[in-house]
Order: sequence, then structure tokens, then C-alpha cells
Amino acid sequence: MTRSLPSVTIVRRIKASPARVWAAITQPKLMMQWWGPDAGPTLRAEADVRPGGRFSVVFRLLNGEEHNPTGVYQEVIPEKKLVFTWDLPGTRERESLVTFLLEPDDGGTRLTLRHEHLPDEEARKSHEHGWSGLLDKLPIFLEVFFGVAE
Repeated sequence: MTRSLPSVTIVRRIKASPARVWAAITQPKLMMQWWGPDAGPTLRAEADVRPGGRFSVVFRLLNGEEHNPTGVYQEVIPEKKLVFTWDLPGTRERESLVTFLLEPDDGGTRLTLRHEHLPDEEARKSHEHGWSGLLDKLPIFLEVFFGVAE
């Protein structure tokens, strides 16, 4: 019997076009301005957004901890789907999988984030908290950076 690994799925409706959401999650200069689970700074962002390309983000939490998730892009469909491996040094999981799905939704975007292959329930809860914090910041960044929705 195969054990099913925990996963996280979060759905958000964002008042910005898929093109703008895509830019925010794939362009390092934009990622630098909002990436991370709390109000701590993003220190570095690199993204070679193509299948086989690598990404790396370094962010500091408000409690002073620094994290550097890295990964490799597996699937890239501009403004629709982004899939990449997720390796967070210092954690038990190795190469879990993150998917961003972007769908037009009433003048905005329905964003579905799925993080799969987490090692246990503790990791699932931690990542759910982290991704929720990150996705809470995304619409605020988009509104400030781009202004009102298209």
C-alpha cells in the first residue's frame, strides 16, 4: 500500500489580470518586493522561468530567520501554469512540488496554489501557513505596483 503524502491547496481570487499575477510570481525584480510569508524583507530573487530553469529566493522572517527555497521549473505556460520543485534547506522534505494555476475570473484571476509531496502533517501545516501569508501579500503588492485592476 502506497502512503499518500500531505499537500496544501489554497485558492484566492485576485483583482488583477493573469498577466500581472504572472509577472509578480516570475520576475525577480517584482518578487523582491513582496515574496515571503510575513512582512520581513526579500533579500534575493532569481528566476530562469523555462522548463529546466532554476529559481532561488532568499527571505528573512520578522523573527530574524532566513530561508532560501530553491527549485527547478518543470512546466511553464505563461499566464496560466507554473510548476516547480521546492527544496527548502534545513527541512526534511526534499523536492516537493509547487503548482500555481492562473485562470481569468470576472476581470481578475483565480489563483490556485498546490504544494504536493510534503513529508508529514507538521510540514503541511507550516507550508500552509507560509503560503497563506505570501498569498495575503500578493494582492496588496499588485494594487500598489500596478494600481487598480485592469
